[in-house]
Amino acid sequence: MPRFPDLPIVDGLSRRQVLKSAGTGFGLLALAGMLGEGAGRALAADAAAPGPLAPKVPHFPTKAKRIIFLFMNGAMSQMDTFDYKPQLQKDDGKVGPGGGALTASKFKFAQHGETGTWVSELYPNVARHVDKLCFIRGLHTDTPAHPEAVIQLHTGAALASLTRPSLGAWLMYGLGTENQDVPGYVTINPPANFGGAVNYGSAFLPAHFQGTRISDVGYLPNIKAHAASPLQRRQIDLVQAMNRDLGAAPGAPDQLDGVIASYELAFKMQGKVPELLDISKEPPAVLDAYGVKPGPAGSFARQCLMARRLNEAGVRFVEIAQPGWDHHTNLHNGLINNARATDQSTAALLADLERRGLLEETLVLFGSEFGRQPTSQGADGRDHNITGYPMWLAGAGVKKGFSYGATDEYGLNAVEGRMHTNDLHATLLALMGLDHTRLTYRYAGRDFRLTDVAGEVVTDVFA
Repeated sequence: MPRFPDLPIVDGLSRRQVLKSAGTGFGLLALAGMLGEGAGRALAADAAAPGPLAPKVPHFPTKAKRIIFLFMNGAMSQMDTFDYKPQLQKDDGKVGPGGGALTASKFKFAQHGETGTWVSELYPNVARHVDKLCFIRGLHTDTPAHPEAVIQLHTGAALASLTRPSLGAWLMYGLGTENQDVPGYVTINPPANFGGAVNYGSAFLPAHFQGTRISDVGYLPNIKAHAASPLQRRQIDLVQAMNRDLGAAPGAPDQLDGVIASYELAFKMQGKVPELLDISKEPPAVLDAYGVKPGPAGSFARQCLMARRLNEAGVRFVEIAQPGWDHHTNLHNGLINNARATDQSTAALLADLERRGLLEETLVLFGSEFGRQPTSQGADGRDHNITGYPMWLAGAGVKKGFSYGATDEYGLNAVEGRMHTNDLHATLLALMGLDHTRLTYRYAGRDFRLTDVAGEVVTDVFA
């Protein structure tokens, strides 16, 4: 390996310290993004050549260009929020079809909009937007355990031992990203449990397709401390000089040209991303509309506003999360608290996207990994239910004020328009212009896809 005796030490920093400092921030993300197959020397030799994250032509024309996923982590109770069941209200206390006492919702429902869609009093702000929502009411999945169900919702496979790329990673692989100065896939406050990094990982896809994890305070701490400083520019220049000398040596790895380019991309990201995520620059009226406030109570509102800003910057896939929906106990107060945290900001996000013309090319997805039972669990709770539950969509490519599928009279089983998680994924990909049967990646001797060997596109929800 070549030596570098003539290279200066920057401000008393050793070479080890320089390498460590220059790799902070989004450096690892950018490095992964430039080291994919085909990057190599051609990337540095021709700066105009498309990189692995460059925008790609979809399989067929589509309106949707980006997705924002509002994930209600823990399984929202559908019969208390968006799936009104009059018979459940009438039969309160009777024995349910699977045993146990049927438990009516404690919350009042009313019809809203020209469609007369029933929505719980928990979501008065979202209720004002029902005429632009597309409800998928007959969903079902495979396992009633949170870890497996959350992983399946995000990756298509229910077991962490069968690690698969996440939905966002597949979208990046199939479509690339619109803005090369910011990450194309961002997850804000992802759950640390229930799969953790598997839910936004790239698995066997190249690492540059994985999600970038941030918090609702805006950005990673080391980004704020080191972003685009003159000292870091000098450090990167030094490292670049080292890499160029190493790359000129006989037998140097091809990826070094990608390394050189990756640091430049990292430097650009560190200059753009903190500013992009600084929601304090938004007008007071916008902050008030989202319900932004300090502390944990304002977390979801901050995420929603950040999601809009990321979406506007061209980020392909943004996921935000609200934890705490696992109401085996404290159902009544828990629902009040979670709905209060998510109702205003969700409605504000829809209104803001529409006002800015972004909803015409953005698909918004809202929901949980599964639903809950119509029977009681203890004094004030509901158990898991994987056989019938809803989610809703809004925006590009879907019908407005529409419901597809249904559960039975108690909300226990999907009986019409049944959609498995694989079908949901196939439909989402199709809305983004991708044929799920053609979006494959060869690994370990076989072609893999998000939907594995299943999945049917539900065109009935298409506008």
